[in-house]
Amino acid sequence: MSALLRCFPLSPWYFVMAASTLMSEAMKRFLAFLLVITAGGLLWAAAEAKFQPLPAPVSNNAVAILKSHVGLQLFSFMGMGPKKTWDAITNAAFALDVDTGKWTELHPVPGTAGRLAAVAVGARDHVFLFGGYVVDAQGGETTVPDVNVYEPLAGRWFRGADIPVPVDDSVIGLYRDRYIYLTSGWSKTDAVHNVQIYDAEKDRWLQATPIPGTPVFGHAGTLVDDTIIYVDGAHRNPAGAQPKYVASDECWMGKIDHHDPTKIQWSKLANHPGSARYRIAAGGSEKDQKVYFSGGTDNPYNYDGIGYDGKPSEPSPFTFAFNLRTAKWETIDQNTPSPTMDHRGLLVMPQGLVVIGGMEKSQQVTAHVAVVPKQAKGK
Repeated sequence: MSALLRCFPLSPWYFVMAASTLMSEAMKRFLAFLLVITAGGLLWAAAEAKFQPLPAPVSNNAVAILKSHVGLQLFSFMGMGPKKTWDAITNAAFALDVDTGKWTELHPVPGTAGRLAAVAVGARDHVFLFGGYVVDAQGGETTVPDVNVYEPLAGRWFRGADIPVPVDDSVIGLYRDRYIYLTSGWSKTDAVHNVQIYDAEKDRWLQATPIPGTPVFGHAGTLVDDTIIYVDGAHRNPAGAQPKYVASDECWMGKIDHHDPTKIQWSKLANHPGSARYRIAAGGSEKDQKVYFSGGTDNPYNYDGIGYDGKPSEPSPFTFAFNLRTAKWETIDQNTPSPTMDHRGLLVMPQGLVVIGGMEKSQQVTAHVAVVPKQAKGK
């Protein structure tokens, strides 16, 4: 060592520091490797995410997602069980803890009877549930004006101001975490043009610019940022013949005025990929700037899955989206595995599009919670 130092007059501490630097670089590479492996594992886990089935099969249920002090939860309210008869309609309510993937039964939705075709949304640390219809033993159907609000922290329900024009099978959307829009839908004797806004801060209703297109029910869509997108649904047969109701192929976009939430500028969109459909599962993502659609059927029906034309309805395997950045439709999957119909919404998560319950092939009511990919295969 002394001879070496005479040739290279460096302190012995130089070699200690050099060795330390080499070790540090190796450690950095090792830690980076671990980070890549961990990230890859997390991505894999997200892609493979699975949730526990609902405690009981249900279809035409209202669904919502909410991040609150309780954590991130998914909700399912009311709907219809496997018998698909008036007495199979339930007022049961369930919440899924995303961390555990397990469901918990909540206090039932208030009211003497369960409802079909209600819609729900999470906002302001609460879940807001709107409308729907009840069915009596004689098959009579009544659209209700009910607004039920669930507070997860307290585990309680309370009542909001009634919907001015009661609707079921409507499209719901949230704006600025305050204004909740109900677009068209069925009301008592026919579908309506109304766009109704619930002000969740003041518990009051406003009337917005009506839709210019054909009023529909069982249509699908939502609100992302300041834009409402909705498609399809059903309306009275203009020929006045059988079937009584037929599918709509209209697609619409509504831009909300930033200074007045009641003013909406409507414009018609090109037809989406696939055939016109009814009761598609739909939901939106501000992060993705997309509205997603999956399933549904091209044969409108009442609530038992048998079309107004007397033929059994079957679910479509088509999953598609409207891209708000490009203002274009995108096909995600033309052959989505185990497709379903009879939905009032889907929930968009990093793991994918979460579809809760619904009707599978041959009109079978399911408890399955499906996670449909958000991107086309190979992307």
